[in-house]
Amino acid sequence: MKLYLIRHGESLGNLQGKIQGTMDFPLSELGKQQVDLISSYCENINLDSLYSSDLERAHATATAIGESTGLPVQAWDQIREVHLGPLQGLTRAEIKEQYPETVKNSIITSGIKGTETIDELTLRCKTVLEQLQEQHSSDSVALVSHGGFISIFLMYVLVGERWPDFHRPFVIGNTSVTLLEWMDEKEQPYLHYTNRTAHLDTLEAEQHAKKGVL
Repeated sequence: MKLYLIRHGESLGNLQGKIQGTMDFPLSELGKQQVDLISSYCENINLDSLYSSDLERAHATATAIGESTGLPVQAWDQIREVHLGPLQGLTRAEIKEQYPETVKNSIITSGIKGTETIDELTLRCKTVLEQLQEQHSSDSVALVSHGGFISIFLMYVLVGERWPDFHRPFVIGNTSVTLLEWMDEKEQPYLHYTNRTAHLDTLEAEQHAKKGVL
């Protein structure tokens, strides 16, 4: 199985510097341009299936990819962004001021009441991986998701349930592409590349690949 992990285009929440979590924000004007470019890029990938988070910023991205590839978009709530409860809608500065315990800990694994737990996230990753391997063992599949979930899923694939014990080193920019491949479903996957954004060169992608903005 080849698995392409694609982050959504820039949203208005990204533009405003807000931690979105499961809040819904539409694409920004830049995000729409990014989506046009990732859609063209995906025309050259032989995809068999296309899944998307059910949140608007991801689903709009996937819809454009579906139009360019001729694939139906299958909405999947299991690959939506991490739910961050009371942190959602705040900027990082506001979170730091109101929840000082997040200064030394990732907001994703902070354990603040109302946020998605590590156990819940682990179960989501396990469910996604098992279902993909069961249904698409010989296919090329694209998941259009979110920066937070993609980075956690990558860690889960690489180290399993111990993922919270490790630093997540991945930068996942808007409409970036990450490719994993399982040569055999019983073997560990190969990570071909992460955060590929060459399709955004005309938009000066590096200026817009904001680290850690969910």
